[in-house]
Amino acid sequence: MTHVTEHPLVQGGRSTAFATACVRGAVAAGLGLGALAVLVIAAWISSPFPDSGAGGALHVAAGLWLLAHGVDLIRTDTLSGLPAPLGAAPLLLVALPAWLLHRTARDTLDPADPTRPRPTPGGAVGAVSGGYLLVGATVVVYSASGPLPADLVAAGLWLPAVVVGAAGAGVWTALGRPLPRRREAAVALRAAGLGLATLLGGGAVLVAVSLAWHAGAAHTAYLTLAGEWSGRAAVLLLVLALLPNAAVWGAAYGLGPGFALGTGALATPLGLAGVPALPPFPLLAALPADARGTWPHWSAAAVPFAAAAVQGWYAGRAGRDLAARGTVLAALGAAWATGAALTALAAASGGPIGSGRLADFGPVGWQTGAAAVLWGAAVGVPVACGVRAWGRRGVRGPEGAGAGGGPVVPVPPVPSVPPVPSVAPVVAGAPTGYEDLDELDGRLGGVDDAGYEPYDFLPAAWESPPRGPGPEPAAGPGPVPGAAPGPGAGPAPGDGAPG
Repeated sequence: MTHVTEHPLVQGGRSTAFATACVRGAVAAGLGLGALAVLVIAAWISSPFPDSGAGGALHVAAGLWLLAHGVDLIRTDTLSGLPAPLGAAPLLLVALPAWLLHRTARDTLDPADPTRPRPTPGGAVGAVSGGYLLVGATVVVYSASGPLPADLVAAGLWLPAVVVGAAGAGVWTALGRPLPRRREAAVALRAAGLGLATLLGGGAVLVAVSLAWHAGAAHTAYLTLAGEWSGRAAVLLLVLALLPNAAVWGAAYGLGPGFALGTGALATPLGLAGVPALPPFPLLAALPADARGTWPHWSAAAVPFAAAAVQGWYAGRAGRDLAARGTVLAALGAAWATGAALTALAAASGGPIGSGRLADFGPVGWQTGAAAVLWGAAVGVPVACGVRAWGRRGVRGPEGAGAGGGPVVPVPPVPSVPPVPSVAPVVAGAPTGYEDLDELDGRLGGVDDAGYEPYDFLPAAWESPPRGPGPEPAAGPGPVPGAAPGPGAGPAPGDGAPG
């Protein structure tokens, strides 16, 4: 007899699923690298003055692929001859490998063919990440012989972190995006996502307004960088790739900490401190140049205020059935989650773009995240409590009703039961209104005695109605022995009881 031994990482006992996931991860890495290689080769072909051959263009593509994963590069062909770091990655460039990893991990755990074996969630993350990192290690070795070699320390830290994080997000999507079972945590995560989207959207609006205000300077910088159409197309692609970075910078500016414009230079809503080191670039031309901030700069604080208010509104609306303590915890959790996400985004949106004064460029991650937490706690928590109180304004109940001060469900009133009409007793010999059976038969319309059914002709009110909660009626005297029963079961309508 053949026994099938199940692999600890694979459901169904087939290790081919694990190997297939590894291959899918390697294919995803190859697709991202190939897409960047096509763009770089196209720019190299269209350039009227190429500096190197096809090998140099492929090395540049490999460096850009590593930069998209958060790996710092080292520029060796500088004017001074000294190597200069390059760590500011365009966030739109990061979206390409992240999307490929996310989709690969999702499809690995949720295949189109239900009969095909699939790995467990942990096995899917490990297999896809392992195949992807094998290609990544090869690219790191290949870039060492080019003009943009990778920093080995950054490659060992950030490349696995980005790959595992994107693959884990894909597995989480395949599982249906489950949230923590604790209600406060689920509400906090949803409110944090809404607040973060509002904050980044507001930052993008600030950048758009500033670019429109400084449109002349931005246009001049764009024309200065390149005179040929191929160079201008490359600059335009770089500007588009850096637009998400600009949105994060705008959010950091509105939050208060601002961003660094070189060593010793800082731009905040209060003004510009130090002397910025700004290379000619269209997006950098939109930066505020006033030494002291004015009301247009201070109005940027409306962005984090609106984001915190939206965040608190959702926490209060979704937490109406929670206790007051639960709503406060949800709002605080949303503030901390927003701060953590913004810390990572701020750190990824900036970085060194050269040596010397250009080594410090962009927002500081921990300062931006701490400011987001403070805004969420100062504005989001009161808004959440107010929205919860407004939503529960009609709920009243005794003290202590509901677990943890929860809502009291009103009990609908019990409908009143009509009183039972009193039935007069029948006394032998008392007049019933129908002294003669022939008279009763005439009133009933002449019923044939052969098909006579007495219960079909009794009035509906003869049956006793359902007894209500009131006192039972007094029992009448029983029938007199020996007396003949009357023709009717009770007094005729309109007749009262005998006196």
